[in-house]
Amino acid sequence: MSTAATPDPAGPAVVTLTMNPTIDLCWEVERLEGTGKNRARVRSVGAGGGGINVARHVVRFGGRATAVHTAGGGPGPRLNRLLDQEGIDHVAVGIEDDTREALVLFEASSRRSYHIVPPGPRVHHHEGQRCLEVLGRLVGGCPYAVASGSLPGGLPDDYFASVARVVREAGSRLILDTSGPALRAALAEGVFLFRCNRTEAESLTGRAVSGFADARALNEHLLTTGAAEIAVTTLGALGALCSTSRGHTRLYAPPLPGEPLSDAGAGDSMVAALATRLAAGDDPVSACALGVAAAAAAMLTPSTESFDVDVARSLRSQVKITAD
Repeated sequence: MSTAATPDPAGPAVVTLTMNPTIDLCWEVERLEGTGKNRARVRSVGAGGGGINVARHVVRFGGRATAVHTAGGGPGPRLNRLLDQEGIDHVAVGIEDDTREALVLFEASSRRSYHIVPPGPRVHHHEGQRCLEVLGRLVGGCPYAVASGSLPGGLPDDYFASVARVVREAGSRLILDTSGPALRAALAEGVFLFRCNRTEAESLTGRAVSGFADARALNEHLLTTGAAEIAVTTLGALGALCSTSRGHTRLYAPPLPGEPLSDAGAGDSMVAALATRLAAGDDPVSACALGVAAAAAAMLTPSTESFDVDVARSLRSQVKITAD
């Protein structure tokens, strides 16, 4: 296990967990051709994965964050170096298998992005347990923890349920953003805040989630069953529905000041804004409004590159908020 720079003496306001991080490579071609060679330039190389992205954006919003993540094989040290170079406080838990590398191919002529993401390594039981131990030590005295991203092979479906228990026992609150069987098991355990997009919402409901009414039905179910204290369902260009015990609130996405290029980083950007503002003492609806603005700003970038924080803050005032 290795650590990055010395943490802030005040401690992090947010600790994130990334079980399946990536090294994100973004290549740019003028036009993708089916024959011959496609000459590309390297647009960016960075550390990625849900929780790592969230930690990065929390810091960019002015908060304090520490990212816990796995790192293994040949790419593991490179992932750690990238985080160190970026100045992200992090704790790496070593694993045997290789950390995955993901590719974003940006075609300049069409302004389209193609995201190619492999499944990642196999994480053994004892490696997963070490991650839980590290998380448990760090979240003590920290108000919020974020578990974000996919669950790698080798870990049981109830792994994020174990994460939820560790966070609760440490006196912290868990914000969850994941998918698949691991999601259902974690919701059965119960979390503080759950954020899902349309695809994840439809996997839970078994039917299309096309508007605010559909999102309300899902959110009400999550609240009444104790799956989450706060439920946020995002609806793409429509915006998001934020639901608490006090009621449901529609947050309409602001008009974009430019051409949308990719939605790959929208979810992580939203969760980072939510976590930052909740840790600063904002109410859930106000925090969610900045989250909707951050998601919109993220769509203006062609890959997993960081959005413009100033643009996100300027869009915040254009997020229309109404009771549902």
